[in-house]
Amino acid sequence: MKQQIIRSSQIEKDLAQILAQLKYDGLFLLTDENTQKFCFPQIEKITEIQSAKKYCIASGDSHKNVRTLAAVWSFLSENGANRKSLLINLGGGMLTDLGGFAAATFKRGIRFINIPTTLLGAVDAAVGGKTGINFNGLKNETGAFAPAIAVLINARFFQTLDAPNLLSGYAEMLKHALLDSQQALTELLLFDLENPDYPKLNDLLFESVQVKQRIVEEDPTEQGIRKALNLGHTFGHAFESLSYELNRPVLHGYAVAWGIVCELYLSFVKWGFDREILMKIAHFIRENYESFPFGCKHYARLYERMQHDKKNESGSINFTLLKAPGEIEINQTASRKEIEETLDFYCDFFH
Repeated sequence: MKQQIIRSSQIEKDLAQILAQLKYDGLFLLTDENTQKFCFPQIEKITEIQSAKKYCIASGDSHKNVRTLAAVWSFLSENGANRKSLLINLGGGMLTDLGGFAAATFKRGIRFINIPTTLLGAVDAAVGGKTGINFNGLKNETGAFAPAIAVLINARFFQTLDAPNLLSGYAEMLKHALLDSQQALTELLLFDLENPDYPKLNDLLFESVQVKQRIVEEDPTEQGIRKALNLGHTFGHAFESLSYELNRPVLHGYAVAWGIVCELYLSFVKWGFDREILMKIAHFIRENYESFPFGCKHYARLYERMQHDKKNESGSINFTLLKAPGEIEINQTASRKEIEETLDFYCDFFH
């Protein structure tokens, strides 16, 4: 099913218009502690929202788990939701992932709308139909492909983000630019992140979302080219998981940024990716995202995490690599020696 992605300039008006067009039996709204406080007031005056059943979950990726999912199922069940009900997910990537999975599995699937409230949520989690939760210490280990019937993206939400959360979303935009073209990449590398021009950022965001949407429409269930969207994520998810183990949790986009550097280095080694572009991106990421402190004593743990990655096939760790910006090579593998050499490059460059 094709997702309707709406560039919303007036969130109240646009959401009210969508709700008026849909036929549903029972409206439900999911927020977290942050979006309940800062974002819900922007839609609370809509007549339909005032009569919706509302549920608020705890904020933070550590709550993206089976226990929270079961609580959302219970909320829906206890409030009479049925297969014709509609759920609105108002929040960042954690909330739209979990809320989408709850909707996809409740009564074997009810419809839902995503309203992402973070840049990361808008460019990544809310679009494309992937839903899920973390399980057994592994990122997004359990989930389902289930597209929202509509995604409303309103840049007004992003102006309340602090710099780290803005950067977290920007890393996914960098990934999309690398998958698209040198021109798209250059535009992002030149953007002033210290003094963001929000209308310009909104334009860049929509170009980025369209890159993802084109890929998803071609391959909705990740049998082929959609695997391109995993660029930076094999190393990135391992970094992210290790950060939680070490009690030094990092934002998803930061882990992806570091993962992009690693996977572009592998691209350089295996496909001749331009070293000058690699170093330009590595410098950009070091300047804006600092570094993830680890050493060779963590290599075995990182490798083990990569072995659990969902993209793996036939026991091999699977990567998306690039010959050049826009020239994608999916289903690439690397030996343990090559992976450890890549980690050596990361440590030497960042530390």
